[in-house]
Amino acid sequence: MSPPERISVLFLGDVIGRPGRRVVADYLSRLNPRPDLVVANVENVAHGFGVAEKNLHELSEAGVQCFTGGNHTFDRKEIFDFIDRQPALLRPANYPPGTPGRGWCIVDAAGLKVGILNLQGRVFMEPLVSPFAVADEIVPLLAETTKLILVDMHAEATAEKVAIGWYLDGRVSAVVGSHTHVQTADERILPGGTGYLTDMGCCGPADGVIGMERTAVFRRFVSQLPSRLEVAPGPAMLNGVMLGLDAATGKTRSIARVHYREEGEREGE
Repeated sequence: MSPPERISVLFLGDVIGRPGRRVVADYLSRLNPRPDLVVANVENVAHGFGVAEKNLHELSEAGVQCFTGGNHTFDRKEIFDFIDRQPALLRPANYPPGTPGRGWCIVDAAGLKVGILNLQGRVFMEPLVSPFAVADEIVPLLAETTKLILVDMHAEATAEKVAIGWYLDGRVSAVVGSHTHVQTADERILPGGTGYLTDMGCCGPADGVIGMERTAVFRRFVSQLPSRLEVAPGPAMLNGVMLGLDAATGKTRSIARVHYREEGEREGE
């Protein structure tokens, strides 16, 4: 069978704890047909902070094929025991040289090679190496193998995400943002054919404060005192973006935000 002319990619925003893992599995089980490739940001997948290997296995069984990260990737120390043996688990590529793990990978989807690059912004975040400079280094390496290249830009500042979208327009298939847990409504295809969305949102509790239980968040904002954050209870929502990519050119041909919400009361974690 020859490779398809177009492939579909579902990119999911930050998966938060058990509610996020549950809603991802539920949503993917309902899709027919399934996307050719499913990618999810998992820096909050373990109790809301960090990554546990068993969570990756759970999401893999649900249908996720690649995992991106961000500033919470290394929040749980056990990640150092497995990150180097999980080729589909990424951390931002602009961490300093020698950091465990990898910032990019190439996966198979519908008989095609797809490159995935994970970057982290620097505005209001850790002063990592410039994501623009790292993209200039890695995108040409990926382009030696495939024209299908996806970028997860994990960043706080909207302007920084917009800037790198324009900076990479025509050089990658899509630039999608993560980190804020709030889905933006600015999906578009840039003039060079790069699909763009400032933030995909999150997969996690729908009624918390960006996924966290409200009372603890109120304590921080109102009293200015430290408070332990826990994943909120209640129904979960799933947010992401569906991309249709031209296999021959690597350009985005279609882009649509994805939003799905559970009904009823559920437990948090």
